[in-house]
Amino acid sequence: MSDIAGVWDVPLSDKVHKVEFEHGTTTGKRVIRVDGEEVLRRDWMFKLVGKEAFTIGNSKCEIIITAASGFSYDYMLLVDGKQLKKFKDQRSKIMKAWFCELADKTYRIVLEKDTLDVWVNGEKKETTGEFVEDGTEIHFSLSDDSEDNVFIKTVSSGNKKEGIIYNLIVNGKEIAESPE
Repeated sequence: MSDIAGVWDVPLSDKVHKVEFEHGTTTGKRVIRVDGEEVLRRDWMFKLVGKEAFTIGNSKCEIIITAASGFSYDYMLLVDGKQLKKFKDQRSKIMKAWFCELADKTYRIVLEKDTLDVWVNGEKKETTGEFVEDGTEIHFSLSDDSEDNVFIKTVSSGNKKEGIIYNLIVNGKEIAESPE
């Protein structure tokens, strides 16, 4: 019988990580897996509530276990000190993500708006910036053997509240942003 108490998806620049948490409510066992790999295990704990800390890349994470009613428990994942939903909302403000498929291969492309770093399938890419008539373009390659023309075009929206618009262009075609 599985003791999985919580599963969360954590979107970071390199990829969306899957966090699984097992909690044995009779033994106190706690197991945390990130992307299927066990990162923490505690067996036979007498205290069934508390906190467990771990990391995903540079992000500090914590699972908080609290008693609900009777013999049930609530589980909350914090990432960099914020509840997961708040963390995701904050990340969506500083990160743009796209998925595109070329030659039967899927690419996840992420732009960190605060640093202008570009990630492709978890690998940080070298970029070159270019000023163009109506904004800027950030050029990069999808892979070492890719000859595709790929860039992120940034233009002003003309609206102070909306700010800058980021569009991914692959071989002359605009790719829709991912809702992750």
